[in-house]
Amino acid sequence: MAIAVPRGNLHPRGMKVTLDLEEALLAEAKALAAHRGITLARIVEEALQLRLCTREVPRKRVRTHLRVFRGKGGLQPGADPRSNASLMQAADAGDL
Repeated sequence: MAIAVPRGNLHPRGMKVTLDLEEALLAEAKALAAHRGITLARIVEEALQLRLCTREVPRKRVRTHLRVFRGKGGLQPGADPRSNASLMQAADAGDL
């Protein structure tokens, strides 16, 4: 359900906004506003303020240590790195 929250010229600090809310959420918000004796607009403002104040702070990035093999090695003699067929043939033969 869409609700219009009048805030324009009546209050110099706000403006009119239209929101689409689920029926159950709107009913719950209206009940809370009535129970607390405040307007629905104030409930919406408080909810937005609370959400904006509790935004997740991006976590500090953790440096990842990459291990590098420093040993000797490389292609076996006769294996051509530019040829898939040559590499497959060497792998099948158990030469790699």
